[in-house]
Amino acid sequence: MSLNEIKNRALTNPEVKAEYEKLEYEFDLIDQLLTMRSKAGFTQAQVAERMGTSKSNISRLEHGNSNPSWSTLLKYAHACGFELSLKLNKI
Repeated sequence: MSLNEIKNRALTNPEVKAEYEKLEYEFDLIDQLLTMRSKAGFTQAQVAERMGTSKSNISRLEHGNSNPSWSTLLKYAHACGFELSLKLNKI
């Protein structure tokens, strides 16, 4: 069974789906970080070196195991050759 199949199966449970939706923006941010690094063609170690930090810090950031500051997110984006912007949507 693929990861997507497992995810889709789990999301049929209303409680799981509600919790997943609470984390949707965090998942989107992680996806954007990974996309930036992938498009730049860098390893975690290369991004870490460009940011002046450790590979383990980049790993924690990319796995959602940290609470990064805006400054850290900007440094990550710049290290990958991207600009970062904030978009506001009224709910």
